[in-house]
Amino acid sequence: MQIENEQSRQKLLDLVLFDKNGLIAAIAQDHVTREVLMLAWMNREALDKTLETGQVVYFSRSRQALWQKGETSAQTQTLLDIHIDCDKDAVLIGVQQNGVACHTGRASCFSWTLDGAKWAPVKPVIIDPETLYGSGK
Repeated sequence: MQIENEQSRQKLLDLVLFDKNGLIAAIAQDHVTREVLMLAWMNREALDKTLETGQVVYFSRSRQALWQKGETSAQTQTLLDIHIDCDKDAVLIGVQQNGVACHTGRASCFSWTLDGAKWAPVKPVIIDPETLYGSGK
């Protein structure tokens, strides 16, 4: 899914309610299985690039920079559909996930559940993070 026309994209972006830091929550969901893969943040430029290219781009709050999903791990996300919530302050992105979504090497970042008084993994590591990033991230 892409919107190549700049004017059309800008009109859509003007309707989005970014927070005081210029960000909007972006929930990535597998387009086929509907599994929630991750939550990240987008600024206007990230959302614009995502809509323009069809490849999902986020904004890193820690680095204060854009990052295209998969730029260091090759675990990319292709935009297939997008929904905005009723307040226009969060987006749900339907993606084709190529590889794993989580930097821990799991399919989803939501791979832990409450087990008594601790968080326990319920999904296995599919790819060693060392293989993805060259460090034990």
